[in-house]
Amino acid sequence: MSRLWKEFSKGLWKDLPPFKVVLGLCPVLAVTKTADNGFGMGMAVIFVLTMSNILVSIFRKIIPPKVRIACFIVIAASLVVSVELLMQAFAYPLYQQLGIFVPLIVVNCIILGRAEAFASKNPILLSAADGLGMGIGFTISLTLLGGLRELLGYGTIFGNQIMPDSYKPFSFMIEAPGAFVCLGLLLSAMNIFTSWQARRKGQAVLDNPGHDCKTCGICSR
Repeated sequence: MSRLWKEFSKGLWKDLPPFKVVLGLCPVLAVTKTADNGFGMGMAVIFVLTMSNILVSIFRKIIPPKVRIACFIVIAASLVVSVELLMQAFAYPLYQQLGIFVPLIVVNCIILGRAEAFASKNPILLSAADGLGMGIGFTISLTLLGGLRELLGYGTIFGNQIMPDSYKPFSFMIEAPGAFVCLGLLLSAMNIFTSWQARRKGQAVLDNPGHDCKTCGICSR
């Protein structure tokens, strides 16, 4: 049980995507104009990431090493098609808002990275915990970034008015450059907090605090 919790919880802070491992930035920057969009994309990623980890773990001993990446992509693509059909049936306005970034989940670095670095080497329960934790962390990240941009750009969060009527929306924040600015601010805040925690514990402050190259889908290659 402790191992399951460890694999699940690392995606909530230690290897929090995209703020700690800085992966999957394409949807992070493109779809987070509002908290709704960020949450919707995050939920889609949770489903695809968790199920792909489970399926890769199930078939890890059957898939030939030479074609493993192609097989991972096929598994992810099948799950993404399911997500697309479900969103078209039950959340069509959100599907229209997310647009091309829903099918692009197939090649998201987080999906392929976790399949290659973790699910292909570990049993089903651990792989499911890893995928679920990373997916929830990704959803939190997108929702937080989308909420910040929506608050500054529209004065609302999840469509609910937060700022007073006298507030003049900072429209720059809902444009593409605003996404980079907000992401940079959040990355800076998290690094400052992590460095402060390390100093309190008497630990060395790393250039990329909290990042573990052994579990990263890119560094582990």
